[in-house]
Amino acid sequence: MGGEVHGSPAAAVFDALGSDYEKAFASSAAHRASLTWLLERLSPGSTVLDVGSGTGRPTAATLAGAGHTVLGVDVSPVMVEIASRQVPEAEFRCDDVLRMPLPEGSYDAVCVYFSLLQMTRAEQRELVRRLTAALRPGGLLVLATVPLDVEEFDGAFMGQPVRVTSFAAQDVIGMVREAGLTVEREESTMFTPSHPEARPEPHLFLHCRRGDA
Repeated sequence: MGGEVHGSPAAAVFDALGSDYEKAFASSAAHRASLTWLLERLSPGSTVLDVGSGTGRPTAATLAGAGHTVLGVDVSPVMVEIASRQVPEAEFRCDDVLRMPLPEGSYDAVCVYFSLLQMTRAEQRELVRRLTAALRPGGLLVLATVPLDVEEFDGAFMGQPVRVTSFAAQDVIGMVREAGLTVEREESTMFTPSHPEARPEPHLFLHCRRGDA
């Protein structure tokens, strides 16, 4: 569950979690495999937008370490400070991606790892459409989420109160297709974050391409 969301409650959650979030998710083999898929398809020196960039690891660090130009955006100032310190070769910005400009055709790839879950369904659909438009023709978008049919569900995440909205897996797939993306690979897995208050959660990874290559 990344740190790019609407409004201040989520900023408070991810400010509080800080580097504990990175430690909790460091063992995700599916996330590493997803980044490998992306790296194998990016041209040298590609421009990548990392939405809900968190601590900068593993996403921005892996991509910037491979020579790509990475802009990470996160609503949590604590996360942005940690990421800027840990991954100095990438650029990080504290901003709300729902409101920041997303120029059309400006990125070779966009990463959206668990960063939609505290947005409304309408905001999620609109953001995926805008992110797709921000891709160059043939560009890649990788999206990971917790595929549950829940709307404004009040729960706890690593000891922090959160309000979660998501879609069932087939509806997530439908959302990216409606935005103009072709799903080239999908992976579903169960993952338990390394945190005493964490519980197993389903993860869905979609690896997509803008269809007008």
